Amino acid sequence: MNVIPDIATLVGELGCAPDEALLLQALTHRSYSYEHGGLDHNERLEFLGDSVLGIAVTTKLFSDFPDFDEGKLARHRAALVSTLALADIARRIGLGQYLLLGVGEERSGGRDKDSILADTLEAIIGATYISCGPDHARDLVLRLIAPLEQDSARFGVAIDPKTHLQELAATRSLTLRYEVESEGPDHARTFTATVSVGDACQATGTGSSKKHAEMAAALAAWNVLTDE
Repeated sequence: MNVIPDIATLVGELGCAPDEALLLQALTHRSYSYEHGGLDHNERLEFLGDSVLGIAVTTKLFSDFPDFDEGKLARHRAALVSTLALADIARRIGLGQYLLLGVGEERSGGRDKDSILADTLEAIIGATYISCGPDHARDLVLRLIAPLEQDSARFGVAIDPKTHLQELAATRSLTLRYEVESEGPDHARTFTATVSVGDACQATGTGSSKKHAEMAAALAAWNVLTDE
């Protein structure tokens, strides 16, 4: 099994000490499992963590924004639990360095793929729920999403970056062009999208589907153009 660097740092981010075997499972991508005799991987924990994440974020938004209608609450929740937002959180805590990946995923840059980072973060939330209880899991979620709550621009952009990029390009009379390539086996295909915004910028993004790759590329381009 791979050596995981400085695991104590990751445990410190969680605010509790999950069962070590469960934490390792949360960090184990299915590609690593397939190459090591079918070890338990993180997809079941991801399923649990997704639900824990959803209820924690929903409850907080319901409490914090009593004047929001159902539609506005849903849009805010979608932004905070999106793959792009979760991947940003994962990068902030350095999650990529702890991943257990198969050789193919390692070579294709899996440690920085939005989909893998987001899924692993959800799995860790699930592991925290089982090991430390619902209160610790809720507190972990709220602590992780706090920085995103302060960035109101992310709410809309993270939900539909392609539309926001299209609108931004239109205000500058720029045209958009997307190109998508894919690689890998059918069960673990990776898509890479490149978006060109006139002559202003070009950005790329990866994902487990064409849609997610284009969204990641659009968000990257939107960030470049709005940082100018």
